[in-house]
Amino acid sequence: MTKVLVTGGSGFIATHVLKVLLQNGYNVIATVRSSNKAEKVKEALAGISSSSLDLRIVEDMAQPGAFDQVLRTEGLEVVIHTASPFQLKVENIKKDLLDPAIEGTNGILMAIKKNAPSVRKVVITSSFAAIIAFDNAANGSPFTYSEKSWNPITEAHALQNPLFGYKASKTFAERAAWDFVEKEKPNFSLTTINPPLVFGPVIINPDSPDDINTSNKTFYDLISGRSKRQVLDRVRYPWVDVRDVALAHMKAFELEGTKEKRLMVAAGLQSKYDLAEIIKRNFPDLAANLPSLDSNQQHTDVLRFDNSLSTKILGPTKFSLEQSVVDTVKSLKDLC
Repeated sequence: MTKVLVTGGSGFIATHVLKVLLQNGYNVIATVRSSNKAEKVKEALAGISSSSLDLRIVEDMAQPGAFDQVLRTEGLEVVIHTASPFQLKVENIKKDLLDPAIEGTNGILMAIKKNAPSVRKVVITSSFAAIIAFDNAANGSPFTYSEKSWNPITEAHALQNPLFGYKASKTFAERAAWDFVEKEKPNFSLTTINPPLVFGPVIINPDSPDDINTSNKTFYDLISGRSKRQVLDRVRYPWVDVRDVALAHMKAFELEGTKEKRLMVAAGLQSKYDLAEIIKRNFPDLAANLPSLDSNQQHTDVLRFDNSLSTKILGPTKFSLEQSVVDTVKSLKDLC
């Protein structure tokens, strides 16, 4: 069976990628940053063909040669690069967000070309952040974004705050990947996965609320009462379930039509108000922790998306917002 390398193997999206690959019989190598993270991944996936999972330690992906040894694995055919920082609590935006994302992407692509001539396909986890121009969203312009759209953010803009820094890191890293393919003309083809907000159940149970991935933090804040005093707006943004994103990563190297494509994997639009309504409907025991849902506001869409190209290639997403919210809350409820 095809041998696949997944970087950043302990991440929220990556653990779901590992799960779907193992369920489909692939031989998987995954890199993690520490032995502690390796143990957590191994424990979380213990019941799913874990004998086909080989965990390797790569402490700092930005270091030159970080992936050289693992890429020399005989018979490696596919690399899925998910490793990239998504932390908004950083001291130095350039050092903690921009440099690791760009250098990590350039580093692994060069290392693949140098050390892994058998690799035929590289899939990179990018983001909707590399597509959307946030000035349009902030101004309420209902602009329609597609796989052809690019975030025009500059480094000067990125250094203003960590949120801009994260969005820039995804944009700059993806541009670096496409530039590499154009200039270096490697033996492998490239596909990027560009999801918006990614919700869904966690596979590795967080030790504390501080360990919850950023995109799922909204759910914890709602069900724990931390958001109780908030007035929930009804501004809607694109979302997708993590299990659909994981499946898209696998299809990205299985299907011929994905070569040299950006794939926007998105399920629809949602607001925090929508999330709270679903939680109240399905978890009456948590209703007292939720903000007030007495609102006469209408839904507002500050942007639209057209991912018809991706849907034509990958097929429609499977998970509804209702199911995604319910499954996410179930996986986080014990932390409250």
